[in-house]
Amino acid sequence: MQFKIINRFFYLGAIVLSGTLSSCSVYPRILNFPYDPGGRSLNSPAGDINPQISGRYIVFGSDREGRQDIYLYDNQDRRLIDLPGINALDTIASHPAVSQDGNYIVFCGSREGRTDIYLYNRPTRQLRNLTESLKAEVRNPTISADGNTISFEAGAQGQWNIMVIDRTGNGLNIPDVLR
Repeated sequence: MQFKIINRFFYLGAIVLSGTLSSCSVYPRILNFPYDPGGRSLNSPAGDINPQISGRYIVFGSDREGRQDIYLYDNQDRRLIDLPGINALDTIASHPAVSQDGNYIVFCGSREGRTDIYLYNRPTRQLRNLTESLKAEVRNPTISADGNTISFEAGAQGQWNIMVIDRTGNGLNIPDVLR
């Protein structure tokens, strides 16, 4: 009987130790992304800023073309994805976020002294200004995993508020939480 109790403690200890050691070996993990001096990969000699990850995609800003643009990296295929129509010569792009399937990218775009929130639809290659009629400063956009909801900060009259809109730019009716 005493042998069975000791035996149980031995196996329980072995299971706990095994679980602890195996979990230490997988988390945290440093990923080794390729480096390309020509700027065709995730890492380059350019100034790469504001990386955001969602699913298999990493979106970030970079000045690798001599201006600050948005780039999308596919971690599974280990390559940059072409984004035709997203970057413009007269726009400074920053603070991007990407939906989990990589189909929608939101970012801040500064043009002629005004910053707006833009949504890029990758399948249709369409770029849309979501805050064109909003009379406020905007910053730090994010997008939901399914790409249907966008939030950002909007500043007016000395106060920053959080705005939540759908992909078409319409405000969402979010009820106040009762206290």
